[in-house]
This record gives sequence, C-alpha cells and structure tokens, in this order.
Amino acid sequence: MDARLNYFAAPTAGKALRHFMAAGKALKDSPLPATTQELVALRVSQINGCAACIDMHTKDAAAAGETSVRLNLVAAWREATVFTGAERAALELAEEGTRVADASRGIGDEAWAHAAEHYDEEQLAALVVLVSFMNAVNRLNVITRQPAGTYEAGQFH
Repeated sequence: MDARLNYFAAPTAGKALRHFMAAGKALKDSPLPATTQELVALRVSQINGCAACIDMHTKDAAAAGETSVRLNLVAAWREATVFTGAERAALELAEEGTRVADASRGIGDEAWAHAAEHYDEEQLAALVVLVSFMNAVNRLNVITRQPAGTYEAGQFH
C-alpha cells in the first residue's frame, strides 16, 4: 500500500510537521517515564487504528526492553496484571482522552484523580500533551493511509 500523500514533499505540510517532530522530541525529554510514554502512544494508536504508529511504538518499546507480553496486553490492560498502578492510570486517562467524542464527558474526575495519585503536575501536563499529540499524529497518518511494517526502531529519533 502506498501513502496517499507525502507530507514532506508539500512545503506547508513539511514545515508544520517539522514542528510536530520538535514537539515529539520535547515530550520524549519530559519527566514522564519513557515506558509510560510508549504504552500510552501504543494504546492511543490502537484505539485510532493507526497502523504506522502501532508499528513504530511497538518496535521502539521492544528496543527499549519492553516485553512482548506487556506489549500484547496493552489493548486489554484492564484485565492484565502486568501493568503498574501508575501505568494503568496513564492508560485510563489516555483512553478517556482519546474517546472524548464517544463518551462526550471528556476525562472523568475518577480517571484524573487516579493519574494525579501517580504523577506530579509536570508529568500530568506531559501526559495530557502526549495523548493530544498522539491523537493528532494518528489522524495525520490514518487520513493519508501511511503504511506500516517497515519502521526500524529509533528511525525518527
């Protein structure tokens, strides 16, 4: 499958995406744990059906030492016993933040309270921005049918 559009060949899109990539770098450098970032990015991408991001985040997480068991259970994290309380809180917030149109209530107070038990204000801010960022990137990729399968771990870092 070929992508519908090469963003970097279009001057306006290419310029905008360079800013997106800079935002992604800022998130990687945030105090939100790297493992949590990859799990959240993966879960948001699963919900949105973004194959390119699922490909990237599973490979980057595996290269960083994440186990296949945990990666395979992200979609069913509620029933899985392999995630910490902090990771579960981040995944809950990520799901509610991604499904705002489905739930129409946004992030519930309970999900926010769970996340606030595990993350300080700077980490919470990074988590919220990460969820929003991943939703935007997923949409860019899904709209243009960016293909998956050829990503190599660390390719964009």
